[in-house]
Amino acid sequence: MRLVLDTNVVVSALLWKGTPRLLLRTSGAERVDLFTSDKLLAELADVLSRNKLKKRIVGLGISSTELLDTYARQAAIVEPTDLPRIAPDPDDDVVIGTALAAKADLLVTGDRPLLSVANYQGVRFVSVRDALDEVSRAPSRDIA
Repeated sequence: MRLVLDTNVVVSALLWKGTPRLLLRTSGAERVDLFTSDKLLAELADVLSRNKLKKRIVGLGISSTELLDTYARQAAIVEPTDLPRIAPDPDDDVVIGTALAAKADLLVTGDRPLLSVANYQGVRFVSVRDALDEVSRAPSRDIA
């Protein structure tokens, strides 16, 4: 199964326990391939550098750069597909473009307006919980 995680999901997965972290841990497993783009990694770097997250990051004993690098190693990088305005927030179109370029099955987000799009060109927009449920039902790939 091919997934693109919205930045809000990645931040939650990297900094807290819970369903986003469980989903992130499925990457590299037999069922899940993660994809991102340079634009989404730049957004993640920006969010992780914000003052409101510094205390949490320091408490984890890791730097924001190390967190970013950890995620970047887990996800394959694609160039987002250009597309017309789709999302209610135009900044979210890069997430959709990344999912299209990755030929993702799921775009995983906690952003309610983005979830309202539901589906675009075969990519389904789902919550973290729904993604975990789908991943658990997905057949394993044969690993040669």
